[in-house]
Amino acid sequence: MSTHGSLDAGGGPPTENLDYRIAHLQDRLASGELGELGVRVEARGRTVLVTGTVPSAPCRDEIVRTVHEELAGFPVHSDLVVTEASSPDHAEELS
Repeated sequence: MSTHGSLDAGGGPPTENLDYRIAHLQDRLASGELGELGVRVEARGRTVLVTGTVPSAPCRDEIVRTVHEELAGFPVHSDLVVTEASSPDHAEELS
């Protein structure tokens, strides 16, 4: 009896297609409006780690939503840093 494609012992989706799904996700991110961002997606065991720097919170939210769509069933840890440059609310004091 073959176990290829079966659920893993934890009851989650099969782990053998995680690398394929991550590659598909990376293609999707690269082909969209977010393609120029340095976002990395890596498998860490059964968990997926998303790292990188994004220009705004809405951009981060869009990436996280896309990751969860593509990798439904796998735990995802997002460590995306927002570099949104907002106007200062007061003058900088130089000493």
